[in-house]
Amino acid sequence: MAARGQGLKTGRAGVLVMRAHHLVPPWGRLERFSRCSEHSGSRMTLWDGSFPFYPGVNASFRFDTTRAIIVSIFLSLLAAFIIILPGIRGRGRLFWLLRVVVALFVGAVVLTIQFTRDWETGCVTANTSYKSFSRALVNADVGLHIGLAGVNVTLVGNPVNQVNETINYNENFAWSFNADYDHSYSEGLNKGLPSPILYVAEKFTTQSPCSMHRQYRISGHYASLTLWMAFCTWLISILLFSMPILLYGGYMLLLTAALMLFSLLFFFTARNTPKCPIQFGPAPLKTDYGGSFWLTLGTGLLCLLLGLGVIILNSVWPEKLKLVFNLDEGKGEEEEGWDMSHLPAKPSSSEQEVLMVPLCELSEVATTWL
Repeated sequence: MAARGQGLKTGRAGVLVMRAHHLVPPWGRLERFSRCSEHSGSRMTLWDGSFPFYPGVNASFRFDTTRAIIVSIFLSLLAAFIIILPGIRGRGRLFWLLRVVVALFVGAVVLTIQFTRDWETGCVTANTSYKSFSRALVNADVGLHIGLAGVNVTLVGNPVNQVNETINYNENFAWSFNADYDHSYSEGLNKGLPSPILYVAEKFTTQSPCSMHRQYRISGHYASLTLWMAFCTWLISILLFSMPILLYGGYMLLLTAALMLFSLLFFFTARNTPKCPIQFGPAPLKTDYGGSFWLTLGTGLLCLLLGLGVIILNSVWPEKLKLVFNLDEGKGEEEEGWDMSHLPAKPSSSEQEVLMVPLCELSEVATTWL
């Protein structure tokens, strides 16, 4: 009986162990497997030490869908306007299409450059250490991309596969109002990012003696604020042109251009302040103005020229301006005729002659007829 009871206990324990074994998740088993392989002295583990069905340790930064969404919305609006284009008659069709394309282009640019990361860019090719506490050197392209809301640091190997790894990194460190740059940098340290990325990102931390974080963060916030104001003035100009109040619409375009140029001025102040050098051996990482900066400058100058053109045409050749906005005189006369359609019809010429006959002649005609 004792042996039977002991076997029963062992059997129950075995059942419990089996049930507990089934309750262990697969990644727990993988962790035990990797630990065992480490103790056994082997360097390679299952899936190279990373969990299955999860992104790799050196997964590149995901694609920013904000710009894609904005561009898709404006392209959808343009497609809708092109569909209704055949319904516009006369020579005003071309002017109407030109106004729509320019308006949508300006709005898309003002809204998209808020989220781009290429206001200032730089790249260098160098032989640098790959990981901390490692003597392995890799040949890679180190890129720095500065935007209004943070920085992007890229690392691409030449070739991509080196030291038994795929070197293709794209890390974002944000400093917007709802983001903590130092916390993002600490997370990068915990993830074990490559040394070149951490070296560049460290230059923009709040503890860095370079003080670049404060300069770029403040200038980025002011530039973003002025761009949001430019987007609001662009909307107001669209409403004024559609009412139509052309002169004040031109004033709003001038204000939009001024705000966009002021945003460039704010970023220019941070760009031209003394900065700490970013050096990879003998090769320095130098930056220059990126595509978003030049796109903002070109769009601002375009709004400036359009606003001045509207104001000058309104004072010198108002008929030409009305022709561009499909406000010719024929349309006004047609609308005036529509407004008088509810009035009674004018009497004909024969009826007017009868009414203008003197009363004495009218009585003689009546007596003769009787």
